[in-house]
Amino acid sequence: MAARGEHLDVPTPDGASLTAELFVPAGEGAHPGVVVLHESFGLNDDIRRIAGRFAQAGYAALAPDLYSHGTRIVCLSRVMVDMLGGGMGREVADIHATREALAARPEVDAERIAVAGFCQGGGFALVAGAQPGFSAAAVNYGMVPSDRSHLDGVCPVVASYGGRDRVAGPKMAERLERHLEALGVPHDVKTYEQAGHSFFSHLDGWQGWLARVPTPMAVGYDEQAAEDGWGRMLAFFEQHVRNQAK
Repeated sequence: MAARGEHLDVPTPDGASLTAELFVPAGEGAHPGVVVLHESFGLNDDIRRIAGRFAQAGYAALAPDLYSHGTRIVCLSRVMVDMLGGGMGREVADIHATREALAARPEVDAERIAVAGFCQGGGFALVAGAQPGFSAAAVNYGMVPSDRSHLDGVCPVVASYGGRDRVAGPKMAERLERHLEALGVPHDVKTYEQAGHSFFSHLDGWQGWLARVPTPMAVGYDEQAAEDGWGRMLAFFEQHVRNQAK
């Protein structure tokens, strides 16, 4: 089981709050930061593991539970409707509220904060990165808007997709590459041909069982793709977040 981070309550624009967990690197700050956005399974031990790995790499990582506004099934339904309808304003507002909470921490450099998302969180990270505040976005098998204008002003993007994923795989990677090229945004987009969806994730229990059910997304951990993806993600953050020009 992954270690739990420090519990935080993040105030949101609608007057409610999000539950979140903070993972802080060893040593004194000010550390660069990263907001870590979960898959459809929510803030689970796998996302805690991922946030902890960012902390080990020197980033203060804050992982919000985007399902904090109610029961999981209601929140998931709302999130999916927002994603399919192209209106992710509520989720993006929650993500930027999380960024503000992270930036306010004394051990964090408010000018050096990234966002990293996985699955549905990858799509949110991409759209959230089009608003001011993030130095870079890591988009891992996330959906990409067909309308390029939704990405106007987007920060530098590093993205990873699985070639065997028939839903959020090569087509999304190609669309993202086209958008970022046209916008002139620094980027690193890669498709891992042998991998499917959620190849960064280690899932146990019922979530692991569900992930192994055969689907067109070919869900499953792939060590080679995951480790290469981690290396690219951290190298990109090193350039665009940790060492960004002031």
